[in-house]
Parts: sequence; structure tokens; C-alpha cells
Amino acid sequence: MIRFGTNPIAWANDDDQSLGAHIPTDQILREAAAIGFDGIENGHRWPDDPEALRQLLGGHGLAFISGWYSLNLLTQPVAAEKAAIQRHLDKLKHNGSAVCIVCETSNSIQGRDVALSQSPVLTAAAMRDFGAKVEELANFTAAQGITLVYHHHMGTVVETPEEIDAFMAATGPAMKLLFDAGHCYFGGHGADPAPVLRKYAGRVAHFHAKNVRPEVMAKVRDTGMSFMDGVRAGVFTVPGDPEGGVDFAPLLRILKDSGYGGWIVIEAEQDPEVRDPVHYQSLGLRTLKTLAAEAGLV
Repeated sequence: MIRFGTNPIAWANDDDQSLGAHIPTDQILREAAAIGFDGIENGHRWPDDPEALRQLLGGHGLAFISGWYSLNLLTQPVAAEKAAIQRHLDKLKHNGSAVCIVCETSNSIQGRDVALSQSPVLTAAAMRDFGAKVEELANFTAAQGITLVYHHHMGTVVETPEEIDAFMAATGPAMKLLFDAGHCYFGGHGADPAPVLRKYAGRVAHFHAKNVRPEVMAKVRDTGMSFMDGVRAGVFTVPGDPEGGVDFAPLLRILKDSGYGGWIVIEAEQDPEVRDPVHYQSLGLRTLKTLAAEAGLV
């Protein structure tokens, strides 16, 4: 069953917490529910206690979709990662979440003042070793009823379409992919993300509907801006924004053809003082529901 969700970073950013710091937590939840979302992902404002989280979101009629978990598999053994992630898994299980969103951040530059051209790169052998560790962790979470979904992301070791290929070859079948349309487009220097999604649709268990403004993306790359410089400059936006470069219609058709039945989440961080979250999130949800209906996905 397809459900539509959002992420609080449209209102209050996790990496640069000055963005949206003035917006009350209750306002974020009220507006997300009023727009019509079925659920919302984790944010730095939410309580870490599983039951407090359930009551907070449930009070607004919102499901807890899942939340980002930072991996450190390049710097610690899998056994240590299993022990570290257990508390997060317990929170997900308590709240009925089906997926655990992970990304390797031990050497990520996504939150640092470093040009995106300096993103970390693994050798072929290192990627194979890394993939084996992720797969072992995925089997660990699967045994508890939680699907591990890996988030390819700018500024990390799985950023480009070629790195997605290498990572997917090094993992599976327990490890599933969080396909992020915007990060795929950005990581591919504006290349159509549809061929990448088509290639791995059978292993996609979570979908982020992020859009990208091509002019801002080019500026980020050409002038040596950091990932967060790009976020503050408005590199990301929502489906349906005429400034965005991602065509979501073929992506939703691919999801339909693959039998996808998970969440479709608008995860598009913008400065809320420049771009009103209610306007953009509403536009994104209307667009996705229209396209999903046309594709026969809902």
C-alpha cells in the first residue's frame, strides 16, 4: 500500500539548525497533517523516547515513517555497529516502522565546509568490503522485522550512479535501496535518474521524492560550494516545482511496474524563510498524488 509522507527538514533543518529554528514543533506537525501527509520521518526536534515519539506524532494523526541512522562501518566492526544500532531499531519497532534508513557518515563531508568535489571515494576492494558489512547488518535488522534501506547521498561514499552500481553489486539480497530522486540526479550531474531506478527497482524499499534546481546545482559544482552551501542556496525543491529538473512521472511508472508498495516521502530541505514549507509541501504532495494516480500506483 502506497503511503505519502514528508520530512521535517522542510521546516526545521537537521544539519543547519538555524534554518527554521523559529518555527514551533507543534506548527510543523499541525501543518504536515493539514496538508494531508500520512506520516513523517524523524527530525532533531522529536523525542528519542519511543513512546513519547508515538504519542507526539499520533496526536496529529501522523505515522512515524522512519529516521536517518548514521553508520560508521568504515571505522568500527560490524559487531559494534549492531550493538550501537539496537536502540534505534527498538524505537522503530515500537512505532511500527518497517524500514531503517542508513548511510555511512564516518568520512562524509555532507555537513562540513568542504567542496562537494572532495567527496570521499572507496577503492573497488574497499567498496566490496563495505558492502559485505552492510549486508551483514541488513541481515541483523531483517531478523528483527526491519528492512535496512541504504540512502545514497551527496558527500558520501555512495554518491554517483557508478558508486550506486558498485554498492549494489557488493550487497544483497537483504540490503535494500532507499532511492532518492534528487540525490541521484545531483550525483549524476543532472543525468536522468530513471535508468538507475529501473535497474534496481526490485530492491527499492523506500523512495525519497526530492527535486533539484539545475542552475543552483551547477553553481554548487562550478564554484566549489559545500553541500550545505547548496542547501542554503536552494538547490533542492519538491516535485511539481517548475524550477526543478527531475521528471517524476517515469519514476512513478517504474515503481508501479516493479510492484512497489512502500512510502513515497517528500524530503526536500529548503530555507523556510525563503520558501514557505506549506506552499512547497502542498505542491509536492498534489503533484505526487496526481502522477501516482496516472501511473496506476494508487
